[in-house]
Amino acid sequence: MEEASALSRLLRLDGTLKVDFVDSEALAGNALGDPPMRPSAVYLPPGYDPAGSRRYSALYVLHGYTGDVAAMVSSRPWETNVVQWADRLIASKRMPPVVLVLVDGFTRLGGSQYVDSIHNGAYATYTVRDVVGHVDRNYRTVASEGGRAVLGKSSGGFGAMHLVLVHPGVFGAFASHSGDSYFRYAHIPAFATVHRTLEAHGFDISGYVDAFERKPKRNPADYTTMEMLAYASAYSPRSAAAYDLELPFDQGTGELREDVFSRWLAFDPAERVIHGRDALARLRLRYLDCGRRDEYNLDVGARVVTQRIRGLGLAVRHEEFDDDHRNTGYRYETSLPALAAVLDQE
Repeated sequence: MEEASALSRLLRLDGTLKVDFVDSEALAGNALGDPPMRPSAVYLPPGYDPAGSRRYSALYVLHGYTGDVAAMVSSRPWETNVVQWADRLIASKRMPPVVLVLVDGFTRLGGSQYVDSIHNGAYATYTVRDVVGHVDRNYRTVASEGGRAVLGKSSGGFGAMHLVLVHPGVFGAFASHSGDSYFRYAHIPAFATVHRTLEAHGFDISGYVDAFERKPKRNPADYTTMEMLAYASAYSPRSAAAYDLELPFDQGTGELREDVFSRWLAFDPAERVIHGRDALARLRLRYLDCGRRDEYNLDVGARVVTQRIRGLGLAVRHEEFDDDHRNTGYRYETSLPALAAVLDQE
């Protein structure tokens, strides 16, 4: 049996939480200088025996923008993180025992969107090849499509949808909580703020990032600007040189650049699912939810994605709830058992 770790005791888990480090060639030499050695937190359920015969399905959790593994395992009063949710659901027999894997997709700009980028590094490849490969080699998982699911919130929800579309056959199900989608509503409203902010810095992205990092306190416009720079580094890099990004608006006027924004739309799940029937049809569960008061209009995005998948003749579990974009981790109480129920156990 696995011995309880100090972190497991700190979080009051019945299972065991470990932190491994995965050295990824896919992230080596990236323009931002982010480390290729990344933490992956692995939760093992009570009774897990590394020498036993039982194998477990695995749920891969992707964090949102500005998140990382440390944030996902952090504990806050009156809140329950995703590891604690899994542990409690297993203890109460509301879901079967599973291995839970927390994937680190943080970059200097705040997030990778889990896509392969010449600027950020190949985060999709890192996730499906390096992290999944490490887990299957070192833990008693069901090492097949039917034994894995991927889920996340916000940018993590986007990542879950992206990975099942671009790497079919790795995961057998996905769940997107308030995932980035329908970019026309989600992202365009922020572009004017980003234009004004960068204009004040002479559109020197490198200088702006340095100034952002030096600030003892950042304002909302700063966070919005960094977020859109992170998206540009994922969706519209010009080259592998640091901060050589195509911005989706004209630097002089702020007018939307349709040619660049079309590169963003090529990643939009609302656009991608239209041509993704074969990949989506492989899945045992397609799950989306969002709060109806989402500040980024992602509730509309979830509705559009859902309707377009259903238009392909495929079932989708779609739920809405009375909340905004923040502090909605309680939704894991619904998605984790739903995913675990459709996966293989041995």
